[in-house]
Amino acid sequence: MPTVLADTFTDSLGRLAQDEQKQVKLTVFDLQTQPDRPGLQFHRIDNSKDPNFWSVRVSRDVRIIVHKTGASLLLAYVGHHDDAYRWAERRRIETHPKTGAMQIVEIRERVEEVTAKLPAQHAFDFGQPIAVPLSPAKVAGVPLFAKLDHDDLLSVGVPEDWIADVQAADDDGFLALANHLPAEAAEALLQYVSSGVLNRTAPPGPGASPLSHPDTLRRFRVVENVEELKAALEYPWEKWAVFLHPAQRDIVERSFSGPVRVAGSAGTGKTVVALHRAMHHLRQSPDSHVLLTTFSDPLASALKARLRVLAGTEPYLLERAAVTSFLGIAQELHQLSFGHRAHLASREIMRSLVEKARQAAGIDLSPQFVLSEWTNVADAWQIFDVDAYAAVPRMGRRIRLGARQRESPWPVFESVRRALSERRLMTPASLFAKLTANYAAKAEKPFSHIVVDEAQDLGVAELRFLAAIMTEGHDSIFFAGDLGQRIFQPPFSWRGLGIDVRGRSFTLRVNYRTSHQIRLAADRLLPESIRDVDGLEDDRTATASVFNGPPPEVLIAESEIEELEQVARFIRAAIAEGIEPSSVAIFVRSRNELPRARAAAVKAEVEATELTGRGDGELGRVAIATMHFAKGLEFRAVGVMACDEGVIPATQRIADVSDEMELDEVYATERQLLYVAATRARDWLLISGVAPGSEFLVDMKMPQ
Repeated sequence: MPTVLADTFTDSLGRLAQDEQKQVKLTVFDLQTQPDRPGLQFHRIDNSKDPNFWSVRVSRDVRIIVHKTGASLLLAYVGHHDDAYRWAERRRIETHPKTGAMQIVEIRERVEEVTAKLPAQHAFDFGQPIAVPLSPAKVAGVPLFAKLDHDDLLSVGVPEDWIADVQAADDDGFLALANHLPAEAAEALLQYVSSGVLNRTAPPGPGASPLSHPDTLRRFRVVENVEELKAALEYPWEKWAVFLHPAQRDIVERSFSGPVRVAGSAGTGKTVVALHRAMHHLRQSPDSHVLLTTFSDPLASALKARLRVLAGTEPYLLERAAVTSFLGIAQELHQLSFGHRAHLASREIMRSLVEKARQAAGIDLSPQFVLSEWTNVADAWQIFDVDAYAAVPRMGRRIRLGARQRESPWPVFESVRRALSERRLMTPASLFAKLTANYAAKAEKPFSHIVVDEAQDLGVAELRFLAAIMTEGHDSIFFAGDLGQRIFQPPFSWRGLGIDVRGRSFTLRVNYRTSHQIRLAADRLLPESIRDVDGLEDDRTATASVFNGPPPEVLIAESEIEELEQVARFIRAAIAEGIEPSSVAIFVRSRNELPRARAAAVKAEVEATELTGRGDGELGRVAIATMHFAKGLEFRAVGVMACDEGVIPATQRIADVSDEMELDEVYATERQLLYVAATRARDWLLISGVAPGSEFLVDMKMPQ
């Protein structure tokens, strides 16, 4: 019998204890394989207005709420007895009369009040619930949706019995009300508030099944057999990896006439789209060979695990997929092409070689400038003569070198290359260039399609390399990234290298991972819009989060001891709220500040594990890491501590700056690094430092 899995079920399953989850899964497998087994105890929920709601006993206290219609069984919710029954008594499942989507709808008259969070003095106090009347007569302020009529609201999926409440809601009232609306309706209204545009849902065609509607597909999943069911239940990562938003699904499945870019701020599902795009290519053709790649090995490992989940009952498809970092696939192809892996020079070796060459040449240019010119110009662009050095685009570099000045550092670069050759060492850029030349001359390429996650951290050499190892075609390469999270590479023109995404660039606007309050605080670190070198603009103003939470706390402590006590209190409060310790993380700017993170965990009397990129966190342990390791991760509660003056922005990076424009770039990427760390938090966020604190903390504080 086909089983329909609702996202409310997977969400509630994740809130149960580990042993309870195991019991639930066993019962669900029995429902799938032996629905008529005598041991399964079905009980109709008499107080529910939906006659098709039943409970299924899992244990003495745990119940699954199912919706039985004909030959299908929908898993709607799971929880402890009283919680599960209350959930079912306050809901019904129906097909929306206007949009044709299947919805789980809260029953209006059963919801007497909507709870909202009080602004807490500290994020770790979590606030206390207060009653917000739903009666239109008691809603204060100007209605947000005064320009929308009854049909407008129906067209985005608002249930009939909630329309009056929506029409009467002001700003504060709607944020509380949104939690009680079907998700697609709440998201459409949030986007309307942000952008002034109402994205109506197209009405269904004659005879269309509610289960085939795009909004249904992102909330419900039909599983045909036990293998699919096991895959859906066994890996509880983000539920929106399975339940795609219609805008995401359209991008995943569409055919394009050239390179494609998907942008969006942190938490909008760019990685999810990239994963589904890779699976789409694998399923489309048995001849496809797909590379799914990103800038680091830890992120590549996470992508590989998630791709296995999406493959589900088709693991054989992954035989035609490679999931690895930019450098990882370069090393694999070097081994394949030349019989051995390349030996790469460390950053310390490169710094030493450049400085020795500079001193031997006796030039007046500063060590910082020469190292920067080598890293960002000569090596990045793989320049081998002084004329090419004079002609190369110098994006983000204000110092303009005349003819004689250009000749001055050139002997240094030649000396560095000789030293590398003598030591049989390569730089990552020279490795990418060697492979680019090798594969550019070959008709047969390793990959038919390439999907790039965290594409904002691609460098010049990496982009050229990726273009050389893929089959040329209209749909060959797909990028997902956010300019606001660029922390590794200086800007450059993609168009100048032949990668033009104009007309095929899309921005995701719905934030599923980060609460409204945390997103607003983090967004204060960045401009409202960020423009790349080619003129493409990422506008962040129309992004909407789909859930609320307590306001984040920005703390400037008088001493390290005070900060330590406050961070420890934050950790204890999060765990007391029911958050699993492994869903709590503490991030710091660099390894120099890691002892402060460890001390906070000790003070909170919890075990901690350091994330080093060699694996995920451990169950029962709080995660600690530097901000650079935060990329791609998610936690329910995050503390970003030791944000002191001189720590972020980092004094050493500022000391290495060679010109004013490079200083602007350092400040921008340091802001973006703090933004990355802050947006790892789903529900609770504490940002702290010791007085006077980082200048960035002032920007994050809520305006008075």
